Amino acid sequence: MERKQVILITGASSGFGRLFAETLSRRGHTVFATMRDPAGRNAANASEIRALAKKESLPLEVLELDVTDDASVEQAVRAAVQRAGRIDVAINNAGYALLGMSEAVTVDQARQIMDTNFFGSVRVNRAVLPFMRRQRSGLLLHISSGAGRLVIPSFGFYCASKFALEALAEAYHYELAPQGIGSSIVQPGAYQTSVFGSMVKAADHARTETYGVANGIPAKIADLLTASAGNPQEVADTVVLVVETPASQRKLRYRVGPSSSGVDEINAVCEHGQAQLLAAFRIAAETTFVQPSHAAAL
Repeated sequence: MERKQVILITGASSGFGRLFAETLSRRGHTVFATMRDPAGRNAANASEIRALAKKESLPLEVLELDVTDDASVEQAVRAAVQRAGRIDVAINNAGYALLGMSEAVTVDQARQIMDTNFFGSVRVNRAVLPFMRRQRSGLLLHISSGAGRLVIPSFGFYCASKFALEALAEAYHYELAPQGIGSSIVQPGAYQTSVFGSMVKAADHARTETYGVANGIPAKIADLLTASAGNPQEVADTVVLVVETPASQRKLRYRVGPSSSGVDEINAVCEHGQAQLLAAFRIAAETTFVQPSHAAAL
């Protein structure tokens, strides 16, 4: 796609989000790398991104955005639109992992991870969609995981947040298609990013006293995931592919990783099942993508 995009990325202080921002801006896309507290806890990360943008003359800017705060999300989206005139792509990347036996996860911890990994995307999508509708085009891009299709013991709540994100992103895919707005999902496997070093641990340790050998699962899984982690640039390259694919040709799901682990098979079965469901409810025509027009955005 020759037309350069205006892209807003959440969770861009480090990890996948940072890599997406750098890669996409080097492709000539205008990128707003958003993060929490760029003047405080993320000051060093924000400074590095600004320095890179200046050094390489990249169309890359830092904005403050906390996906758990409605007002913060709305303010960041308005700021991006004011500076660039539009938002073509919103990349819902912000999230973190929660490790531990599910019973040991407190209600507060469960609420917090869902607020970031799932409701954060709800907030961002609701903020950008009015602008995309006015433009009659746009893309909601959701960074999920193979753990959004397969359950990993001791990552139960992380998986739950990604399963929820997958369902919502697919609902958007059907509901927004007639307006020329897309919704796609990227499903990375295990990649070496900062997520492994910032995992939150289940807090209620007393709950696991009777679990015996099963208590060794979290450490074993974490070690295996770290050992098998690939080059995260592969995920960034996939994001570039999705962004630069003509809107009418984009797929719903893009899995990326050295091994499918059954995710491709699950995706294929679900795609077939969803087609049957849409046909059974006689709404297949209503969920057909309409070729977007950029005239309204200019």
